[in-house]
This record gives sequence, C-alpha cells and structure tokens, in this order.
Amino acid sequence: MHKQHRLAKREDFNKVFRFGKSVANQQFVLYHLAKPEHDYFRLGVSVSKKIGNAVVRNRLRRIMKEVIRLNKDSIQLTADFILIARKPVVDLNYQEMESCMIHVLKKAALYKKRKE
Repeated sequence: MHKQHRLAKREDFNKVFRFGKSVANQQFVLYHLAKPEHDYFRLGVSVSKKIGNAVVRNRLRRIMKEVIRLNKDSIQLTADFILIARKPVVDLNYQEMESCMIHVLKKAALYKKRKE
C-alpha cells in the first residue's frame, strides 16, 4: 500500500475515533471520517493482542491491507478509516475475510460497485 494511503499518526487515529462514525459486523469494526480536502483515502489497521501472538496479528494485518489494496478502485476516495479486527477473524480464510471486509465497507457506504 502506498505511503499516502496509510493512516499512521496517533493524532489522525484519535481524530477518526473522536469525530468519525462506526459500523461493525461480527468480524470487523470500521471507524470512518469524511475528508473532502483529500482526493484519496487513508487506512489504519488495528489488531489487538487478544487476537493472538505477533505472527497471527501481522498475518491478519497483511491480509487486511491486501484486500483493501486490491479493492481500492471501489472504495470512496475522500475518507480516513480504521479497520479493527475482532476475534472471529482468526478462523477465516482469505475469501471469507474479503467478503466480511467488503460487507462492513458497504454498511458504511464507503464501497461502490467497481466499473469493469
């Protein structure tokens, strides 16, 4: 994922948590905040220590970022969002995780059908 698409600073995370809206399903929680001054989205990923050890958490982070990277053409461009993994996500394979992430993005109205 390109550097411009990363949400990395603590103050940016806090802004999204404080002023953004949240939606959730069983596997993910999504906080999002509209940013009309940007023409791109920024993503923050969070996986708690309760989920598993470092190997498991980093694997989940990589998969979550890859799903977003592959679907970036369908994601609303002017938003900052934070994707938080919940415990059930450990048992999912890639396709199930992708569909759950797309579901939570659609619930937040951040996902639009790709024009192919």
